[in-house]
Amino acid sequence: MGQIEQGLERALRTRPVPSSTEARLRFLLAAHRDSTRRVAAVLGVSQRTVQRWVTKKPGARRPPGPLQVRAIEEAVLARWQPRIRARRRAQAETEGFVFYTRARFGFTAPAGSSDDPRVRWITQYLPGEVARELFAARDAGAGEQQQTVILARALGHAYFRDGGGRAHGLHIAFSDVEFADFSIA
Repeated sequence: MGQIEQGLERALRTRPVPSSTEARLRFLLAAHRDSTRRVAAVLGVSQRTVQRWVTKKPGARRPPGPLQVRAIEEAVLARWQPRIRARRRAQAETEGFVFYTRARFGFTAPAGSSDDPRVRWITQYLPGEVARELFAARDAGAGEQQQTVILARALGHAYFRDGGGRAHGLHIAFSDVEFADFSIA
């Protein structure tokens, strides 16, 4: 998962996801009405395995392996705050969002201008159309490169061309993203 994808995920949550494997298992059990059978079906393991992970008996508890820890994490992320995530996504798609980034920006411009790529800190409001395009690309399985192209086009219009008021024909190069955060009102 790239910087842009992580930033989108952080923007859609209002509370942090449980960090420990035990807390994540407790969340999954609560989400499935304390049914170890349902949790086992979600994780693709046996019911007895889930019971060993959550037992309170000393010596009987077995920690999940690395593959199971990853499966638990993915299951929790898929079920964490679904209504809030949908509401915040809809809000971003209608009202837009503020994009914070530190990345390398360069552009092709007429002779005599400084078009060398350099690292810039940018904080810019982007409209809801950009959010719709980003979420549609993410839902379609687009990678970090495609999301970078979407953001480069949007930042080129909003930041570098000042909403179309100047620097016509400027093409933005956006790379080496150090961080990407999104703020949804």
